This record gives sequence, C-alpha cells and structure tokens, in this order.
Amino acid sequence: MKYKRIIIGDQEVKVPSLSLGGLPIAGIALILWLLSGIYVVGPDEVGVVQTFGKYSRAAQSGLNYHFPYPIEKVSTPKVTEVKRIEIGFRTVGKNQYQTIERESLMLTGDENIVDAEMIVQYRIKDPVAYTFNFIKPELTVREASEASLRTVVGRHNIDEALTSGKFMIQEETKELIQNILDKYNTGILIVAVQLQDVSPPQQVIAAFKDVASAKEDKNRMINQAEGYRNDVIPKARGEAQAQIREAEGYKKARIARAEGDVAKFSAVLKEYRKAKGVTETRMYLETVEDILQNAEKIIVPDGKGNGNLINLLNLNAKGGK
Repeated sequence: MKYKRIIIGDQEVKVPSLSLGGLPIAGIALILWLLSGIYVVGPDEVGVVQTFGKYSRAAQSGLNYHFPYPIEKVSTPKVTEVKRIEIGFRTVGKNQYQTIERESLMLTGDENIVDAEMIVQYRIKDPVAYTFNFIKPELTVREASEASLRTVVGRHNIDEALTSGKFMIQEETKELIQNILDKYNTGILIVAVQLQDVSPPQQVIAAFKDVASAKEDKNRMINQAEGYRNDVIPKARGEAQAQIREAEGYKKARIARAEGDVAKFSAVLKEYRKAKGVTETRMYLETVEDILQNAEKIIVPDGKGNGNLINLLNLNAKGGK
C-alpha cells in the first residue's frame, strides 16, 4: 500500500493513499461536486441563479447548469401557479372551515362591526423581485390583504358591505393590495379578490335579521301602497274628467236652451207690440188650452133662470156628446 507523508506541526504522519481504479477519491469527489450543478427547470418555473448570493441570471425551462454550491445556487419559483390566501378563515378539511375572528371582525364607515371573510389569489410576475426583495411572501400578502380589506370596509357603511356594495369593495381591495405590493416591489400580481361572506357578528346577527325583515316589510308595504295609488289615481282622474265633460255638456245645453227661450220671448214680444189685444187673447187661450187639455170638464148652470139643473154636457165624450 502506498503512503503519503503529511507534516503536522513538527511531526510527520504517514497516511494511506486511497484510490479507486487508479483515480483518487478527491477526483471522484470533484466530479460529483461538478455534477451537482446540473438542475432542471420545469415548464411552469423560472430558474433564478445566484452567484455568491447575488443575482446573476435567469434560466428558462429545461436542463440547465450552474457552478455548484457554494459558488452558485438556484431557486425555481413557479411563475404560473396561482396561489391562495384566506383572510378571516382557514380551510381545515374538506368542506370544513374555521373562522379567525381577529382577522374577520372589522369596523365599517358608519361605526358598525361586520364579520368579513375573503380569498386572495395571486401569482409571481417577477421571479427576481419575488426571490430577493422580501421574505415570507405568504405572510406579506396576508397582512397586506387584511390591511387593505379593513381600509376599504372602513370607507363604506354597513348596508353596502352586506348587500349592494360587495363588488365595489372587492375591486377596491384588489387595487389597494396591488398598490401595496408594487410599492415594495414584491414581484407579485393579484389575480382575484373574492368576498366569501360578509355578515354581522354572531352576537347580534338575530337583531340584524329582525332589522332586515322590517326593511323588507317596509318595502313590501310601500310597493303595495304605490300599486294601490297607481290603480286609484288614474280611475279618479278618469272619473273627474268624465264629470267635467258632463258638466261642460250640461252648461252648453242650458246656455243653448236659455238662448232659445230668449229668442222665443223676443219673437213673442215683437208680435205683442204689433197687436197687444190679439196677442194677449191668443196667449190666454193657449195657456187655458194647455191647462185644461187633460182635465175633466163639467158645465153647471150659473144660477140664473129658473134654477133647474140642465143636462150634463159631457165634453170628454167622443163626438162632443
């Protein structure tokens, strides 16, 4: 066996010279060390190569090589994977969730408390910034999302948060989270923000339900009253117009009749002035004729003569008998 002499201090030590088929162990180790620099970047990844801890280059999908550690090292973040952050709750199993009240309870703009749960989806848009500019990306996104949601909810009243303003709150929260992450150059893109549930706190949810029911009853009664009004008012207006038309017709008829009476009286007056005696006699006879036209007529003696009753002259009989 061959030996090597190694001097340690003032002593000389002999150690065996190891080899493998004529190749020293150190050479094998060197080869293995060089081979450790081979790495594969997946189709959904980007290789970020660091030389002595400083970014040097990016590697694309496929088989790549870098100088072995500690000269260079590589990280391969998944740039197409959409990651998910839960705010106000955690998924603990299949269809099982746990509420995190310290995250979900927040104050609205009109000083009410709501319980809001949200999901934030994000992906990496700049792998270099994502790798070097900050640590604990999940915690950073979570805290930025929670702070943004609290800020946006604080701008809206409770009715908007519970009903019609949810979409607006989602969009405003998404924009605010993205602004915060861009400000710190995190290399993260917010894909979507979705409010899972916004409700009153559990302690007062029954009272809120009563208020909501009262509002629904109020709206229902208002709708009924408006329907009744829309039914009655047109009928009343129609009847009013009919009465107005009837009154106008009656007015015109009375005026026309009065004008006819005046014309008739004027004509009679004109004839009367021409022959007063004849006109008076004629008017008297016409009046008597009108009065006695349908009355029974009996002629009795006037008391002169011998006082005997004469035979009844029936003027109503046919033929004047």
